[in-house]
Amino acid sequence: MGFPIGQAILVAACAAISLGFSQTTIRTDVNLVQVHVKVTDKQGRIVTGLEKQAFELLVDDAKQEISVFQGEDAPVTAGIVIDNSASMAPKRKDVIEAATEFARDSNRRDQMFVVHFSDRPRLGLPEGQPFTDEIDVLKAAISKFHLGGTTALNDALTRAMTHLDGAAYSRRILLAITDGGDNSSTAQPRDVVVAAGKSSAAIFAVGIFDDSDEDRNPVVLKQIAEATGGAAFFPKSSAEVPGVCKQIAREIRQEYTLGFAGATDGQYHSIRVVARDQNHGPLQTHTRSGYLAGSGSD
Repeated sequence: MGFPIGQAILVAACAAISLGFSQTTIRTDVNLVQVHVKVTDKQGRIVTGLEKQAFELLVDDAKQEISVFQGEDAPVTAGIVIDNSASMAPKRKDVIEAATEFARDSNRRDQMFVVHFSDRPRLGLPEGQPFTDEIDVLKAAISKFHLGGTTALNDALTRAMTHLDGAAYSRRILLAITDGGDNSSTAQPRDVVVAAGKSSAAIFAVGIFDDSDEDRNPVVLKQIAEATGGAAFFPKSSAEVPGVCKQIAREIRQEYTLGFAGATDGQYHSIRVVARDQNHGPLQTHTRSGYLAGSGSD
């Protein structure tokens, strides 16, 4: 299956969010590792409303104290990364609608930005405005297609994760919409996963692939998304993309965030989360499989 993408995850310094009744406060905890967890029942339905005591967090099969816990619908910083390559021309209207629906269905406190890309990435919001929570501003940014050129998806994702350095919320999401495999990036898939670990970003990818496209690579796109704690979706046509993006927005709002004190040994550590609740029967958790610790000198 190619590169060992799971072991490329690097979770470095990140911010913990502590939610009060009236406001969100942010603190910095150098060794804090955060994982975002979706919980489903045996029918595959998403389970919400669980409390901290319902979760058990294991690192290398050893139980860890959960030092940060957030229930579902905590605000996020989200980047919408949109393919502008020439083949996207007939899909443009559906993609604009889809990205806008994603923004509308997200938490109203979410801070968002847009990255367009073909052979290189560019920001969509007006200069001097790194993030916004205004739907009209986001829609205008989403609509700024410059069609043509090749597909530098990896470069666009790493550029988006660099932009996340200025994020207000430590829970970070990237939504990537593309219709082709990467064929012109300097960055490699491993670089994307490492950058996602550094920024604690989960990638949700929507691939609108044409079977005749020799550059399509759904396996790698799926690996990147799942290694970062996100997911990949492959609709049959661009007309299905708005519905997929609404689904992604809903699922993000139904995830839990767990934080724990990470190691500083520079080693890869496995992560496993268990959820139990007598009212729901057997539960399954969906999250990233591990993290690469920073070193004490970082």
